[in-house]
Amino acid sequence: MTAPGVEDDVREKQPPTERRLHPVTPLRRAWAPIAVLIGWAVHDPDQAQRQLTRLTTTTLLIALAVLVPAAALYGFLTWWFTHFAVTDSELRIRTGLLFRRTAHIRLERIQAVDVTQPLLARVAGVAKLKLDVIGTDKKDELAFLGEDEARALRAELLARAAGFAPETAHEVGEAPSRELLRVPPRVLAVSLVLTGATWATLAAALVVPPVLWLATHSVWTVLATGVPLLGAAGASSVGRFVGEYDWTVGESPDGLRIDHGLLDRTHETVPPGRVQTVRIVEPLLWRRRGWVRVELDVAGSSNSVLVPVAPRAVAESVVARVLPGVTVPPPAALSRPPRRAGRCVPVWWRGYGLAVSDSVFAARHGLLRRRLSLVPHAKVQSVRLTQGPWERLWRVADVEVDTGANKTVTARLRDTQEAADLLRTQAERSRTGRRDARPDRWMTS
Repeated sequence: MTAPGVEDDVREKQPPTERRLHPVTPLRRAWAPIAVLIGWAVHDPDQAQRQLTRLTTTTLLIALAVLVPAAALYGFLTWWFTHFAVTDSELRIRTGLLFRRTAHIRLERIQAVDVTQPLLARVAGVAKLKLDVIGTDKKDELAFLGEDEARALRAELLARAAGFAPETAHEVGEAPSRELLRVPPRVLAVSLVLTGATWATLAAALVVPPVLWLATHSVWTVLATGVPLLGAAGASSVGRFVGEYDWTVGESPDGLRIDHGLLDRTHETVPPGRVQTVRIVEPLLWRRRGWVRVELDVAGSSNSVLVPVAPRAVAESVVARVLPGVTVPPPAALSRPPRRAGRCVPVWWRGYGLAVSDSVFAARHGLLRRRLSLVPHAKVQSVRLTQGPWERLWRVADVEVDTGANKTVTARLRDTQEAADLLRTQAERSRTGRRDARPDRWMTS
């Protein structure tokens, strides 16, 4: 007879239950061998065409009869040998057909769990789970899971990362969300039309090919130049519209949630306490309408856009949620460099500005496309003063602050004495900010 305490220990030491991905996953992975052949054909189309002309109908049918079952078998085996399990302290992902790989992801190091649904995945009712982990550049992913299973696993992982006990993590469920912002499709479309980059790439796509034709009379040269330019124009307008369609920002205890996408639906999370820099971007043609774009630098995460377009007051209210206690300084509060800075950077020096409050270091750049970068003092990793020979002559200097996202925000062409004072006081502000900062934890009040 075994004592109750011993039974509990034995139960705790039992290996975790491993699970497989959704049965539709082999269909996705079966395309890998076929994709290799397609890539070869695109890379060397002449050689591919010569090889195809040499094949008889019988040989082609035999090749297809071998290739299709081989691709199906590859997809099935890679799915069969992929498992994942959630333990008390980590998420384990075991993959590999010939070369085995096991990823051990510590739950406390998970900072974001995103759910994405490409178009075909939405039709099939499955979703992809992507994990942002502190200290890694590449996202681990589970593709594909059932849509309900993906959401349940996401909620469980976030609950475990927040410190909930394993036996109660299942009961926590997905944290409720309150909508803060929804971008209407019409506003998004107008904002893209009023973006200078869209018109610049479109003009280049219409002007450059005819000029090349007159100069070379080569169809291949025109196509090789015109097609990428048209693709760039489409990516900067149509591609962004499709990707940022129905952009919604919601607030929940596990961070700000971002949902967007017309064809591929993406559900992202801005992890609390991990935002290093917020940029408020104001293109020239948006100023009359009072619109801005909000971008982010998040440590260890690829999430970079918070708001694609919104009225400035609405955008600032969202910024206040992602940077608690930080107030966006108004344009009038930003001090320009001294007039002699124009000797170093003519005309464009007027676009530079600086404001330092008790909570944030704010630097503005750009004359036509203004960018206001906000760095909370708690996120400043280092600060330095730089000054070239020409800047020394005109008694101006740059002050640069580095953040945890390996980014640098620079206050350009400040008076030398002002820059020296800022260098001296910024270190103290950073120490005070880190001492008073909220913990980087999930679901904390």
